[in-house]
Amino acid sequence: MRFKVFAVGDKLEKFYLEAIKEYEKRLSRYCDIKLIHIKKEEQLLRKINENSFVIVVTTTENPISSEELANKVDNWASTGTSNVAVIIGARSTSYSESLTFSQMEMDLGLETAILFEQVYRAYRIINNHPYHK
Repeated sequence: MRFKVFAVGDKLEKFYLEAIKEYEKRLSRYCDIKLIHIKKEEQLLRKINENSFVIVVTTTENPISSEELANKVDNWASTGTSNVAVIIGARSTSYSESLTFSQMEMDLGLETAILFEQVYRAYRIINNHPYHK
């Protein structure tokens, strides 16, 4: 499965980028995941593959658990979804599904790092590997 994570907004702080890079490295055994940082929401349409399953990270829905995210990732894989575009920081984009980690507003870098960590955790759960709860 290929994930493209689109972080829309201002600069991502170095310490968030370091955390994201660490999770990219860990995730490389499970999937292909890439961070694409763009400044303006208008640039999204040119960057997203038209065949992608598009997910927008919001704060407006009920938050899901790590196990629920693992079930979603496993379901996408088993139904043939191979390209997933996850959008963080853009609210007016059309999407296939929304995803909420928390109803609190967060810094773009923090929210992006949390996404990478949660995708990693999801794959650990799917593969029955230990991960701290």
